[in-house]
Amino acid sequence: MKEVASYKLGSVQVTITETEKPNRLKVECFDGEYHSEFTVSEYEFNNYRRLMNQRITQAYKNAEEDEDKKEED
Repeated sequence: MKEVASYKLGSVQVTITETEKPNRLKVECFDGEYHSEFTVSEYEFNNYRRLMNQRITQAYKNAEEDEDKKEED
């Protein structure tokens, strides 16, 4: 599918691509260790991109903190 956007959020690489469904985009996130993907509507991407980016950043921060806690135990 065609890439719509690609950018970095700190250590997280975010890639936005079209899907086969109309008006839906796939968001892929990868920080070198953790991979995540989900779909959003074009409207959500265009109008709530900042909120989406905040949630991605927080989710990866939480994943790293959880991993650090596991290593301490």
